[in-house]
Amino acid sequence: MARHDASELASRLGRNAEAVCRHYLSSGRRAGRYWVVGDVQNSPGRSMFVRLAGPESGKGAAGKWTDASTGEHGDLLDVIRETLGLTDFKDVAEEARRFLSLPHPEPEKPGTPTGRASSTAPSGSPEASRRLFAMSQPIGGTLAEIYLNGRAITSLSGITALRYHARCYYKPDEHSPTEIWPAIVASVTDLDGNQTGAHRTWLAPDGSAKAPIESPRRAMGDLLGHGVRFGVAGEVLAVGEGIETVLSPRQVLPHMPMMAALSAAHLAAILFPATLRRLYILQDRDPAGDGARDSLVARARSVGIEAISVSPSREDFNEDLRWRGIDALQATLMEQLHPDDVHRFVEA
Repeated sequence: MARHDASELASRLGRNAEAVCRHYLSSGRRAGRYWVVGDVQNSPGRSMFVRLAGPESGKGAAGKWTDASTGEHGDLLDVIRETLGLTDFKDVAEEARRFLSLPHPEPEKPGTPTGRASSTAPSGSPEASRRLFAMSQPIGGTLAEIYLNGRAITSLSGITALRYHARCYYKPDEHSPTEIWPAIVASVTDLDGNQTGAHRTWLAPDGSAKAPIESPRRAMGDLLGHGVRFGVAGEVLAVGEGIETVLSPRQVLPHMPMMAALSAAHLAAILFPATLRRLYILQDRDPAGDGARDSLVARARSVGIEAISVSPSREDFNEDLRWRGIDALQATLMEQLHPDDVHRFVEA
């Protein structure tokens, strides 16, 4: 499809943004000038915001959305693609036309680039995420280690779920050229340890910070219910939203199994291991974190799992680690852990 055709479809969807949201993002609700939902896969929650009114294109356009938990963003064509699990843009466009009651375009002629079959995994699929992780390397001695050290995360044992890719593709949007940046690549796995997705954190060329791009963190693959795991959960598991949020308490509790769910909406929807008896929720201090905590506590208790919310002193646990230091972080955690787990997991 030509670029102007895609732009026109996105604009037409934007003119009907609320109707699109009510149809494809039915788990959400209207909140003023926005539609609020958990994520672009239509999970319950409130971390994704779709603009319902605005210009037809450019900044602030109607139909543009942002997930505050992951930094992902896009337009209503992306919503259609993600909610229906479509991989071919021709199918996305066809669905958009069906919704808008528009006629179909002339079919592509055989042999054109858009008509060629592809032997590669669809972009964003679980298979593509597995290939990306397989092409990455251990983080020791790489820019990934430099970046994590700069976030005061210096104990890196037991984090094989994280790897480094020196030339990871980044595409700002559908119409922009692909860029290449170094990246931390995290493996998202299910309860059986099978990789279902990946999370990328693109880095500055010297590893001193995240890359100076609009959305330096993105996830791909099948994420719902799964996460980035550090250690194997038994009777105890600690879960949080972000990778750095989880790795920060792990500096104090290196033997406690932990998992990063990657967003508030996905945190609320994690699947529980059959052996789990006590769940620690590493909460971020923001409205999305509050909602995820409340939902997860209710779900855990409904199946007989003890749920304990653990709160940082500042906005999140990485801020605590960087600005208050590891001793203060340990004191904060010990005050909130079950006494049995203080003896079991806190190193002398």
